[in-house]
Amino acid sequence: MSIDASPSTARRGLADRILRRGPLEAVATTIIAAGVVMLMQPLSLTLYSWSFATTLFGTVMFTIVSKVRE
Repeated sequence: MSIDASPSTARRGLADRILRRGPLEAVATTIIAAGVVMLMQPLSLTLYSWSFATTLFGTVMFTIVSKVRE
């Protein structure tokens, strides 16, 4: 008698559904876009100052997430 080690689709946890490539790539892309918008806006020096760090964080996140399983 063998036991199936893979969880069925009905018993998948919330973390298994969220920690997949698709949703995480969408979040990373949104962070990159927010950083670019922060870079191009003319109103706030604080947003402009944080734009590079935000864009860099989104890029690093996208690079890491692209290695996550489907």
